[in-house]
Amino acid sequence: MLRTSEALAAVKETRSVPLFDLKRQQARLRADIDARMARVLDHGQFVLGPEVETLEKDLAAFAGARHCIAVSSGRDALIMALMALGAGPGDAVFVPAFTFSATAGVVSSVGAVPVFVDVDEATYNMVPAAFEQALNETVAGGALRPLAVMPVDLYGLPADYPAISEIAARHGVNVIADAAQSFGGTLGEKSVGALAPMSCTSFYPTKPLGAFGDGGAVFTEDDQLAEAVRQIRTHGRQGDGDEAVRLGMTGRLDTLQAAVLNSKLSVFADELARRREVAKRYDAALQSVVELPARPAGMESAWALYTIRVPNRDQIRERLQADGVGTGLFYRIPLHRHPAFAKYLTGREDLPVSDRLAGEVLSLPMGPDLTDEEVDYVVDRLRAALG
Repeated sequence: MLRTSEALAAVKETRSVPLFDLKRQQARLRADIDARMARVLDHGQFVLGPEVETLEKDLAAFAGARHCIAVSSGRDALIMALMALGAGPGDAVFVPAFTFSATAGVVSSVGAVPVFVDVDEATYNMVPAAFEQALNETVAGGALRPLAVMPVDLYGLPADYPAISEIAARHGVNVIADAAQSFGGTLGEKSVGALAPMSCTSFYPTKPLGAFGDGGAVFTEDDQLAEAVRQIRTHGRQGDGDEAVRLGMTGRLDTLQAAVLNSKLSVFADELARRREVAKRYDAALQSVVELPARPAGMESAWALYTIRVPNRDQIRERLQADGVGTGLFYRIPLHRHPAFAKYLTGREDLPVSDRLAGEVLSLPMGPDLTDEEVDYVVDRLRAALG
């Protein structure tokens, strides 16, 4: 039953629930963030200042990972991970067909070839059996050398890393977790950041842990890979020397963003708990209405997005928009339909689930500052839009 409190009435009066609301979090943390940023302005170490090292240590501890390297963006984190493995021309990197274009874009950026794999109908994540089939077909083709698989934790839900990692190990393929949306999620007793030999996340402002600009991180248990990523993020240089020991880039997280993230990390556990409460409230109200996000046993999503599947998606979205409910389409075009990646298609691709999802998924408002009354309003308007 929907609440009929004065608070719900107030939401109906304002008729506005945005997809993301970053201003409320900023208001909660403004004094602390201002103080932290002032300290950076005072000491003047704007690149790799002490706040960056503090952030790396605290992120590694949160994830249960040996190393965390803070970098300039989630996309750059993926590029650095691929560069650390020596990815280049002739290498195949397996990616889900249903995700953000950057996942395939970083592969092509290092000269390798993205190979598209279909996703699961319920979790929206890479299907392990489909990955193995694509891997075998790539080996049989003989033109490419399988180097890595890059599962994506879509909407915050971890991919099936045990199954994917087992397949990868049998074939000598590296695993890089694209955890751009899932920092804070868990699989069994492990947290995102410790589910693969290398994991990459994003601190884009709308992510569960977001900066006030771009940022990202690479997590790894491997000392050599960690050192390689640290070198790559600073022009390929080793330590404080001028000598470039490998090809690199400018990929450092700036100190001001680290200061912001240190503040946000201090409340991150509480914010994750609230995201889970919001997701449960949606689940309870919508379980007989629409197709809900999957909740596989032993997995906990970071709930970067709460994404449902609905018929007549675009019409439903228009009706919600008219009622002041913000929504998102993540993603309208599967990767194999992007013109930029057409040259990588072999003609053997069979990706029906990715094609279907692109026309059905709809993300509803989600965030740690979303009130129960706002969730109830979204549900009320969604029910009305569905008729």
